[in-house]
Amino acid sequence: MPENEIVRCAIHPAIGIARVGNAPADEYYLAPEIPGQAADPGAPGYKNEEGQIRREAARFRVYGYDASGKIVKEITADDADVVWEVHLANRKAAWYKFLNALDLKQFVMIPNHRNGDIPAGRRQDLVIDPGPRRISGKEQSGPEYAFDHGWISFQEGSPIEVPLGEVRTDEKGRLIVIGGAGHSASATGAQAVTFANNDGWYDDTSDGPVRATVKLKGSGETLEAEPAMVAVTPPNYGQGLHGPVTMYDVVYDLFLRQGWTSRPGKVRFWEDIFPVLARLVANQWVSQGAYFLFGAGSPSDFSDPAYLERLASPDPLHRPAREAVFRWFRQPPAPWDDPSPRAELPPADPAGLPPFYGDGVDYPDTTIYDLALTTTLYDWLRLWAEGDFETGERPKAVSGIDEVPLEKQPATLDRAPLEDCLGGPFHPGIELTWPMRVPSMWRPPAAAGGLLFRLNVLAPNEEPKDDYGPFLTPQIALGPGGPVEASGPGTLTRWLGIPWQTDEASCLSGYNTSNYLPLPSFWAARVPNQVLAMQSYDRLQDTSLPEAQKMKHFTYRQFWLRDLNASGAYKDRINQMVASWHDIGIVAEQPAPAGGTGPGWPERYWVETGRAESFTEPDATFEQVKRAERPAEAEEAREAIFKVTSEALPARTPAERAARPSPRRHVVRRDR
Repeated sequence: MPENEIVRCAIHPAIGIARVGNAPADEYYLAPEIPGQAADPGAPGYKNEEGQIRREAARFRVYGYDASGKIVKEITADDADVVWEVHLANRKAAWYKFLNALDLKQFVMIPNHRNGDIPAGRRQDLVIDPGPRRISGKEQSGPEYAFDHGWISFQEGSPIEVPLGEVRTDEKGRLIVIGGAGHSASATGAQAVTFANNDGWYDDTSDGPVRATVKLKGSGETLEAEPAMVAVTPPNYGQGLHGPVTMYDVVYDLFLRQGWTSRPGKVRFWEDIFPVLARLVANQWVSQGAYFLFGAGSPSDFSDPAYLERLASPDPLHRPAREAVFRWFRQPPAPWDDPSPRAELPPADPAGLPPFYGDGVDYPDTTIYDLALTTTLYDWLRLWAEGDFETGERPKAVSGIDEVPLEKQPATLDRAPLEDCLGGPFHPGIELTWPMRVPSMWRPPAAAGGLLFRLNVLAPNEEPKDDYGPFLTPQIALGPGGPVEASGPGTLTRWLGIPWQTDEASCLSGYNTSNYLPLPSFWAARVPNQVLAMQSYDRLQDTSLPEAQKMKHFTYRQFWLRDLNASGAYKDRINQMVASWHDIGIVAEQPAPAGGTGPGWPERYWVETGRAESFTEPDATFEQVKRAERPAEAEEAREAIFKVTSEALPARTPAERAARPSPRRHVVRRDR
C-alpha cells in the first residue's frame, strides 16, 4: 500500500456551531475556524443594512487519512464525489424540563415532561423533524436543500410549520449549514412566564448528525467519513469574547481524566495560563464588575505588559505574585464523573475567581453555587504558581485555516467551535450544556481511529428516544440505555431553554443579589450585562475633550437590555426579548479611539454596535452631554437656530401654538 494512500476519512470540525439570525439566509457569514478568534462577517458586519442579525453558518470539510493515521490531504470536490447528509431536528417541546444539571449527584431536582398535558400517543407531534437533506457538488443551493416541512402540533389537527434552515456547498464542495431565523412563538399566543420551560412554545434552534459518502476519483473507492454533529444555537452577542471556562476546556479536561489523551511536557505560560487570565480581562467589555476587577488601570489588569512580564517569568523572585493570583481562584469540586459520593466538598468561596455563577445556583452557600475552573486548568495554575512551568512563545495570530500546517488543520477546526462555546454555568447554558462532560457521550480515540472529540452518533436509521418515563432521574439519565449514550437529530439542544430568548433575558449579573458590584455574572461573553455604548465610544474620539471627561464616558457602562426593560418587570423583559432580540446591540471589537491609547487606557475596545434605530432616536440627555462639553459652541448653535426659525416661521396665535404637535419622543413599548 502506498504510504500516502487514503484509506479512511473524517469530517471536521467534529462538532460545528451555527447560530440563528433573522436576516435572509443568503447573508450568512462563516463561524470562526481558528480558536480564540472572532468570526469575520465582512461588510456590513454582524447585522445587515436593515438592522437584521445575520446568520452564522458552520462549514465542514473532509480530510483523508492513511493507514498509519497520518493526514494525507483535505478532500474536496476536485478529488472525490462527496455526498453530504445533514439531519436537523428540534426536540425541546417533547423533552423534559430543565431544573438543573442531572449529574450533580446530591444536588439534583427531578424533572418531569414539558407539555405534560400532551398524551403519550401524541408526544412525537412535539418534535420538529423535517428529515435529512443530501447535497453534493460545488456551490450548490436551492429550496430543495431547505429544512422545511418540519411541523409541531400542540393541538391535534393544528400543525405549525417551523423551518430549521438549509444546507449549501462552497466553491470546493465543502458543506455549509445555515440555521433558522431565530423565530420563537407560543401556539396559543400566551406569554412566556419562566426562563426555560414555557409550555406551548417552540423555537427554531436545532442540531443533528453530519455525514459524508466519499467516492475517490483516483481509485474509485467509496468511503464513509467519520460523522460529525452540528448545533444551531442562539446569536453570539459578544463577538470575539470568551467565557472564563470554554467548552473546549470542559471537554479537554474530560479526555485527560479518562486517559484518552495526554499533555506532553511542562505547562507553558502563553499557551495554558495566559488564556485564562486574558478571558477574565476581556469580560470587562460585557460586565461592569469584571471591568472594576480587571479593566484598564486596575492592579489586577492581567493585560498590563509590566505585570504580564512578572507573571510569565518562572523566576522565584516573582513566585509571590503568581501565588497571589492562584490563591484567588476557588478550588473546584471533584469532577462530576468521579465515582465518589462527593460527601466532602471544598468550602464555598464566593470571593474567589471566576466571578460567575456555577451550575448549582439553586443551592446558595455551597461550593457549586459559583463557577470553578476545570480540575485541569486549576492544576496548571498550581504548577505555574509553584514555578514548575515554561514561559514558551506567544502564539502567532493567523488569519485563516489555510495558514495552518496541514497536519494541524483538523485539530484546529475541531477546537475552534468548542472554544467559541461557553463551558458553564450549565443552568442550562447558551450553546451546549452539561451532557458534554459525561464520558458516555464520547467515542474514545481508540474507537475513532485516534480522533479526539467525537461524539457517539446514532445510526442513520435509529430514532432518538424522547420518553424515559414520567420523571427523568439521574439514574435513568446517566445509566445504561439513557439519553447521554449517543447523539442524534435534536438531542444536543433539547436540554436547553424553550424558547431560547427567555433564558438569555433571565440569567444576568447580580441575580437575586444587591452586591457592591453587579456580580456574579452568568454568560456575559454571550449575553452581555453592562456594555460600552456607541455614544460613549463616539465621545472618546474627540481628542479635545479633557482626559477626565473622556474617562467618564469610558467608565459609564449601560445595561445591555435597557431597551427591553422599561417596566422593570421580569415577565415583560423576557417577552420583549422574544419580540425584539434582533434589535439589541452586538458587542464587537472596534478600532482604538484617537488619543485613547495612552497610559491607563486599553489597547483594544469592544463596543455595543448595531442597536436598532428605534432605540437610538435623538436622546435629549446625550444632547445635554454634548452641550456641557461645548457650552460656548452649543450656545452659538442655539442662537443661530433660534434666529433662523424666528425669521422663517410666520407668527402664530396662541391657539395655533397650542395645536402644534409636540416633538417626537421614543417610548419603549411595554406590550411587545
